[in-house]
Amino acid sequence: MAPKNASIDEQLAYLKKGLADLIREEELRERLIQAGKSGRPLRVKAGFDPTAPDLHLGHTVLLRKMKHFQDLGHRVIFLIGDITGLIGDPSGRNTTRPPMTREEINKNAETYKTQVFKILDPAKTEVRFNSEWLEPLHFVDVLRLCSKYTVARIMERDDFTNRFKDGIPISMHELLYPLAQGYDSVMLECDVEMGGTDQRTNLLVGRELQRDSGQLPQIVATVPLLEGTDGVDKMSKSKGNYIGIAEPPKVIFRKVMGINDTLMWRYWELLTDKSMAEIAAMKAEDPMPVKMRLARQIVTDFHSVAAADQAQADFDREVREGAAPTDIETVDAPYAVVGATMSANYHELYPLDGPYRKFVNVDRLVAFIGLAESVTDAVRKRKAGAVRIGQNEPTEAIRELHITLGPEAYFVRVGKRWKRVRVF
Repeated sequence: MAPKNASIDEQLAYLKKGLADLIREEELRERLIQAGKSGRPLRVKAGFDPTAPDLHLGHTVLLRKMKHFQDLGHRVIFLIGDITGLIGDPSGRNTTRPPMTREEINKNAETYKTQVFKILDPAKTEVRFNSEWLEPLHFVDVLRLCSKYTVARIMERDDFTNRFKDGIPISMHELLYPLAQGYDSVMLECDVEMGGTDQRTNLLVGRELQRDSGQLPQIVATVPLLEGTDGVDKMSKSKGNYIGIAEPPKVIFRKVMGINDTLMWRYWELLTDKSMAEIAAMKAEDPMPVKMRLARQIVTDFHSVAAADQAQADFDREVREGAAPTDIETVDAPYAVVGATMSANYHELYPLDGPYRKFVNVDRLVAFIGLAESVTDAVRKRKAGAVRIGQNEPTEAIRELHITLGPEAYFVRVGKRWKRVRVF
C-alpha cells in the first residue's frame, strides 16, 4: 500500500514500481506537486475495448497500477471503447481484426463494468464510453482530426510497417484508431494515460493532440504485457493461455499452479503488491509453497479467503493426492456411437442390446466425452496407460480396446481430467 503522508519521492517510487515506460517522469513529479498544492486530483485514464466478455490477469496488471493512483487520492477514468472496439486496435497485429457488432460490444461492456471493481475503488472511478464524443462527430470533424497527424508518423509503427512490407492489407479504418484514442484524451482532459507497452505509440498520439488543443500533454505510463500460462505469448483468451478473473476459484488456483517457476516470479511482481525486496527473499525458498501462496493470493483478490481455502483443499485432494473432483460432469453416451463392433459369434455370447451391460469401444468413448481431441488421440492416450475407467475412483490403467459397462455411471479419468459417463 501507499505510505501515508508520502513525500513526492515516495509517491513516485510507488507509482513507478512495475512500469515499463514513464514519459516523462519530471512532468509527473510536477503534476503531483501541483495536485498537492491545489487539492485537485490527477485524472488518470486507461481504455479497454470490450472485444471479449471477460477480463483476465493480463488486464489486471494495468488495473492494479490504476489502483495505485487511487491509493494516492487521484481520479481514475475507466474508459470503455465502445466505438474504438468497432475498429479493433491494430497494435501488435499482423492482420486486420474481424469486425464486431454493436450488440457484442455492448454485452461485453456490461461485464467489464462489474469486473473492474474487484480491483478499482468505485468511489474514485469514472466509467465512461467513448461513444459519448466519437459517435456525434460529423465527417468534417473526422477530416479535421485526420489533418493533425501524418501518414508518415502512423507508418512509423512496427506493426503497420511490417504488414506493408509483407504485402498484408491495412484497412483505412485501422489508421484512424490512434487518432480516435488520442481524441479520447483531449475530451477527457487527461493528466495521465496508461496502457500496455504495445500501446505506447497510441498513447503518444494523445500527447500531441492535447498539445495541439492547448492542453498540457498527458504523461504516458506503460505496463509490461503479462505472459500467459504457456510462458511464451502474451496472455490472451484467443490463445487459450489466459486466467480469467471471473473463473471459478479452483480453476484459477489450478492454472496458477500450472505455470513454470520462472514465470511465477513475473506474476509475483506484476500481480501483487509485494516489493522487489520481498520477492527476492522468496527466491531462496522452496518454489512449491511459494507458488501455493501466489495462487491463494490471486484467488483471494478476485473471490475471497474462504474461496482460496477451498481451492487449495480441492487442489491438494484432486491433483496432489489424485482423488476425484467433487464437481465432475456426467455425460450420457449413446451406444450407437461408442459401442464396439464385434464378430457375430461374440454377439451371440454377449448380446449388444442386453438390458444390463454394453460392450463399448474405449477409444470412441474417451473421444466422445471430450477427454481426447479425437479417436486417434484417444488411442495414443490408452496405449500410454493414461485412461482409467471404473465405478469407483479408478486406479488401474485400461489398455484393452473393448470393455463392458453396466447401466450405472462410471468414472473416466484421462491424466488429471475426469468425467462420469452413462452408456445408454
